[in-house]
Amino acid sequence: MESVKKGKCVIFSAPSGAGKTTIVHHLLGERIGLEFSVSACSRDPRPNEVTGKDYHFLGVEGFIQKISENAFVEWEEVYTNNFYGTLKSEVERIWEEGKAVIFDVDVIGGLNLKRLFKDDAFAVFVKPPSYEELENRLRKRSTETEDKINQRMDKARKELSFAEEFDTILVNDDLAEACASAKEMVQEFLKK
Repeated sequence: MESVKKGKCVIFSAPSGAGKTTIVHHLLGERIGLEFSVSACSRDPRPNEVTGKDYHFLGVEGFIQKISENAFVEWEEVYTNNFYGTLKSEVERIWEEGKAVIFDVDVIGGLNLKRLFKDDAFAVFVKPPSYEELENRLRKRSTETEDKINQRMDKARKELSFAEEFDTILVNDDLAEACASAKEMVQEFLKK
């Protein structure tokens, strides 16, 4: 990474179901100089997910191979054999285009990126209005088994405890307001 001119990055993290992906997609549609960093993962694609657009689907073996090649800026084993990470090549590609990288990552990944990029990063924790509302949102998705929902809710409880370590906390109880606030904050950061 040292050989590439560093740029800025914006990090959105949240427990699953808090709305970070929707906010990130909104920001990308605003044309404010951001480009999405497509994360890599070891899981299989869900219906309607596209390789290279939603994730780089590497499989467990492929992901472990990339770890051994030191191909990641950061990576994490979120659940057993369920890896997520940020490829160095993604960040370099975006910076070479003269854009800021926007990340949509889990909470630990977000903190790792903030530690790595320091003042060149703006880290936003998207917080649901309540733990109960978070569970309602996960159930409305109808994409998870009951076990997965329980697993995600246990993880969310832990993740909420890290909110104060981010540059700012954005409560998503009204999506339009959260998107407007996110745009304002990001534009302010990119001006610096």
